[in-house]
Amino acid sequence: MVTTSGAGAGRGDLFDPACPTRQLLDRVGSKWTVMIVKLLAEDGGRELRFAELDRLMPGVSHKMLSQTLRSLGADGLVARRVEDAVPPRVFYALTPLGRSLSGPLEVLREWAEEHIAEIDRARTAASRSS
Repeated sequence: MVTTSGAGAGRGDLFDPACPTRQLLDRVGSKWTVMIVKLLAEDGGRELRFAELDRLMPGVSHKMLSQTLRSLGADGLVARRVEDAVPPRVFYALTPLGRSLSGPLEVLREWAEEHIAEIDRARTAASRSS
């Protein structure tokens, strides 16, 4: 039986908009977050500059990339390093906490790739019947 209240100690109620777990899932579940974590986790975890991330993520606006990096930094998932230069060179890398998120996101990506054809067939069938 699934309950929506009285969650155990340390666990949130995902049905409550104020639930910290729900709020965190909203943040780490965005496509831009997933892409940033994947890129920064490649090659054993590397630093990338903003322009490199922008180039490697077609479709992301500068504003959205900046907001997502700021949010990941505030959550302790991404570290920002500034090199003194003109203009300043800014690098981003996963923190140990961010690296720990890479594995679960990789599992989700693998699940999506394994089941996308099945999901597409279901979606096509549903659109035909409506």
